Order: sequence, then structure tokens, then C-alpha cells
Amino acid sequence: MYGWWGRILRIDVSKRKYVVQELDPSIYSNYIGGRGLAVKILWDELVPGVDPLSPYNKLVIASGPLSGLPLPSSGKLVVASKSPLTNGYGDGNIGTMASVHLRKAGYDAIVLEGASDKPIYLYIENDNVEFMDADDLWGRDTFDAEDKLVREHGRNIGVLLIGPAGENLVRYATIVSMKGRSGGRPGMGAVMGSKKVKAIVIKGTKNPPIADEKKLRELSEASYKEILSKENYDFWIRQGTMATIVWSNENSVLPTMNFREGVWEYYDTISGDLMEKLKVERRGCPYCNMQCGNVILDEKGEKSELDYENVAMLGSNILLPDLRKVAELNKLADMYGIDTISLGNSLGFIMEASEKKLIREKVEWGDYGEVKELVKDIAHRRGLGAFLAEGVWRMSLSLGREAQDFAMHAKGLEVSAYNCHAAPGMALAFATSPIGAHHKDAWLIGLEVKMDRFAYNREKVEKLIFLQRVRGGMFESLTTCRLPWVELGLNLDYYPKILSATTGIEWSMDDIYRVADRIYTLIRAFWIREYNGWSRIMDYPPMRWFKHPLTKGPFAGVKLDISKYDKMLSIYYEIRGWDERGVPKKETLEKLDLKDVIPVLDSIVGLR
Repeated sequence: MYGWWGRILRIDVSKRKYVVQELDPSIYSNYIGGRGLAVKILWDELVPGVDPLSPYNKLVIASGPLSGLPLPSSGKLVVASKSPLTNGYGDGNIGTMASVHLRKAGYDAIVLEGASDKPIYLYIENDNVEFMDADDLWGRDTFDAEDKLVREHGRNIGVLLIGPAGENLVRYATIVSMKGRSGGRPGMGAVMGSKKVKAIVIKGTKNPPIADEKKLRELSEASYKEILSKENYDFWIRQGTMATIVWSNENSVLPTMNFREGVWEYYDTISGDLMEKLKVERRGCPYCNMQCGNVILDEKGEKSELDYENVAMLGSNILLPDLRKVAELNKLADMYGIDTISLGNSLGFIMEASEKKLIREKVEWGDYGEVKELVKDIAHRRGLGAFLAEGVWRMSLSLGREAQDFAMHAKGLEVSAYNCHAAPGMALAFATSPIGAHHKDAWLIGLEVKMDRFAYNREKVEKLIFLQRVRGGMFESLTTCRLPWVELGLNLDYYPKILSATTGIEWSMDDIYRVADRIYTLIRAFWIREYNGWSRIMDYPPMRWFKHPLTKGPFAGVKLDISKYDKMLSIYYEIRGWDERGVPKKETLEKLDLKDVIPVLDSIVGLR
């Protein structure tokens, strides 16, 4: 078999044992890798209803057939598990040298099982796994801990690790690498922490099997060259995703004051233009020639790597008009291993709850000193920070109906940085994302602002599903970064050609779309199995966008129409082959070769 090793590494940290398992080749042809491989493992192996923070949950670290190869932006991994934040399927991707070393060590994935009785870290070198004492690492931030591991094992390694937030089971704790690469928004860091695994260090020296190395090299060189030739390349290198601050404000989608508004008069204090003047360094993932990590010096004069999401959520969303202060909050989140999107949502939520006197504590909008202490308290679950560590969904349930109307989440995952009062298509994208309200699967808003902005039509739904197939299906299973295509327009045709040259199997885009549909449908089945009382309400965006219109900007007075949204959701289900409840139909499961899912779902909800 080419492209894949056909092997996964299973590590039982309870028993301090590991085994290499060979997988049936059909799993790879049906799921490719990355997200696809992860959800297949979790569906097959987790006991329904398992507590996400129990030893019986599993953490899957999965590569794809293109991960870690000398290809544009290929240094990616998927980390996946049952989410302690949402209780559904959760995953995230992370750019890291661990992707390169996992592939060179001879594995397509690592599956962590059980839970250690004391802090450990794992050292994996090719066929050998060592269970190392981590008492001296436990409690350290991710930057300090990674420095110590590099001193111990050398620079030629890949490191995945958690900070105090993961150790203390913050429900939106992430897994961190390379001092600023962070992944696993739905609490993958908390799952790793529940297993008392502080870090995974990987070192590999093998070369993954490639079917046609000459063809792969030609395609790689051509795609790298095309990226460099793109008209927007120079501007991208200067600002990266930070250019989106100005764009979002111009289009009334910049999250402001817990998503009350889509414009902010102080947007220029956190903009890409300002960042460009302050930038001291640029960072990127392995094999990337369009690095998006823009580094400035924060309030303390220390380096902080910025992108649009963390700046908008820790800037405009909490009314903090100072990029250096935003940068320090971002750096603290990376050091503690906290997701910045959920953090910005949780802070905005608690500020609004305080404003409305739903809590006794006083947390003012834009209070940098208070917020800085809250970030530390969240990571260590102290005081009010322990409440915020639960995430917006759980906080809103404890505070009552009024709070639930301004709780910005879908399926329990906090919304990323796009206000959708005037963007019904993007609202649907958030609501139908397979992990909860995240933008990575379908950034429809970029197209939507060029279309009939207020239309709730089939054309938007079709574009949404196309984006989910490509962004959330293809890129998340290959597993490579989507940005060469998304931001610079690298031709999509490269990817089936590269996959064919790598695996020796002829792939078309239609073949990849079929795998993507299989992955999305299996993830939907996972949610239904794990969620008692599934209904189409699970595919609704936050109620704020329906109930509380914008009061500022060109779209003042605008809000979403719930009846029109509902019709658009029905169109989405129809195209997906799901029924009016959002449950995959029996014929769809048969068509996608998911016959083993049929009896499970039929016993829970009754298939139609």
C-alpha cells in the first residue's frame, strides 16, 4: 500500500502498554485519513454515552496521506475525541512538526486510551514508545514545558502538549505545539489532561511510501510555484488573516460587544494595518510558503503570534482597543492552552451577564486588568474563572432563559469571529458545522457578501455544502491546510492529482466528495447517538441573531428571520439526504456504504 502506512499506534496509558495495529485498506479508501480516520475510530470504538473526561474516552491524533510530505502547507494533524465541551464529536487541526515526525515514525494515527494515575509524557521514536515521568512538567505552561522537552530530546522532534488549562480540565482547553500553534477547540486539551498525559514527543526517521515520487515532485514544485505567482501573495505575506479585521468591519460582521453589533468605531486599533507596522516576525507550519503567523511584541514586550480570530474575539468582542494588550491575552491563552475563540466568547458572555446583573461579580467591558486575571483564573479553575471554564452553553443554562438568548454558541461550541445578524448563509454554516459553531468547514460569508446578502435560498445552501465537502471533507482528511486554495486560489485540481501520485490509486474530485459526504454523515450519526433527544433545533444558530437586531452600521435594524432560516435548513437536509429532523435517511446510509450505522440510528430515532 502506498501513501499510508496502514498502521496506527494504540497506547493504553492506564496499563503503560502499546500495540501497533494494522488497518484494513478499505478504511483508507473510504475515509482517506485525518478527520475521516478519526471519526471512524471513535464511532466504532466508543461506548455510546461515554463521559468525555473518563478513561473510556479516546483521543485520536490522525494524519492524512499528504501530511508531512514536501507539499504546500502539509504540516497538519487532526486531534479528535468526544468533546467535553459539547458532548458530541469534536476535533481540530494543528500545524506542527509532530505531523512530519508521526509520518516518519511509521504511523497514520495514534490512539490514546485509558488514564494514567500520575502525570506522564510519551516519547515515541519509530517503533519504540516510552512512558516518561512528567511530575516536573505538570503545572508548567506550554512554552516552558516545550523548551524543557527540547533540551531533553533535541530540536529534531515534534511536540504536542497541554498547559494548565488542559491539566485542570477547562472544557475548551486545546493541544499546543511550537509556541503558538493550537488546535482542538472543543476541549481536546482537556481530554488529554484527563488522561494525565502532559505531552507527546515524536521522532521519526523513515520515509512514507510514495507510489510515484517523480510525479509527486513535479506536482509539488508546480503548486509551490503557482502560490508564489498569485496576485494577492505579497499582501497575504504582509497581513495574512489579520486583513479580515478591516473587511469584517466594512461588511458589518465584526463581532462586537458579545456579537451585539457588527461594526466597531475603534476597529483600526486592532487592524491588520496596525499589525503590519508592529510586526517583528512571521511564523508558519512545516512546508508552508505562505506563512500566516504574524508576530508582534505584546504589552510586556514579549512575542505573540496573531491571527484574525483571536484578535477579533479578544479585541472588538470584549471592547478592548489596544492591539498590544490583545496580543498579551492571546499569548497567555497559548501558554495556558486555552482556545482563544471560546475564551473571547466566554469573556463577552460574562461581561454581558454582569451588565445585566445576572451575576454578582462586576466585570466591565474592555477591562484589561480584570480580563488578564480572569484568563489566569480560567486556566487554574479559580473563583469566577471556574465558572467561565465551563463554556458559554453551560454558563447560560445555569443563569436562565435571558442568558441563553445571548449565549453565542451552536451545539455547545462558541461561535467564531463573524456576526451573522445580516448573513443567513454563514449562520447556517455555523449551525451545521460538524463540531459546532466553527468557520473552518465553510467560510461562506466571503461569498455571501458578494451575493444577495439577505437571501435565504438554495444557491447559498449549495455553495455551503460545496465548501463543507472541500474544506471540512477533503482538506481535513488529506490532511493539509486549506489556505493555499482559500486565500490565494491554488487550483483545486492539484489535490486529486497529488493524492493519486501519492497512493497509486486514481482519485477524482467526485471520489473525494463522496468520501466527504460519508465523513459528514458519520459525524452526524455520532452526534445523534451521543445526544439524547436529537432534533433540528440542534442545527440552529444563536438566538441573539433572531431576537436582537443590530443597532449600528449600514444594517441597523436587521436580524435573521427564523421561518426563512428554517426553510433554508430544510433545503440543506434535502441535499444531504437527511430527513426533516436532520437524521440521515436509510437510503443515504446505504448509498454511502454506512450500512452498519443503520441499526444503531434506527434503534435510537427510527429511520425514515
